Amino acid sequence: MADEIRAEMVANVWKVVASVGDSVSDGDTLVILESMKMEIPVIAESDGTVAQLAVGEGDVVQEGDLIAVIN
Repeated sequence: MADEIRAEMVANVWKVVASVGDSVSDGDTLVILESMKMEIPVIAESDGTVAQLAVGEGDVVQEGDLIAVIN
């Protein structure tokens, strides 16, 4: 079952750490968001493979926007 990772707040995508096809473990950082000069890591919530990255560096995400899908 695919695990969708979604933004919890409005923020800028500061850095994309993972790539499609990467194996990740629960707790691994996928993307780092920036909001109000704070860096917020977006972490994998399960073990699996990154199937989709829906954001790129410099993008602005809104609360609820899809960031990544892990299979």
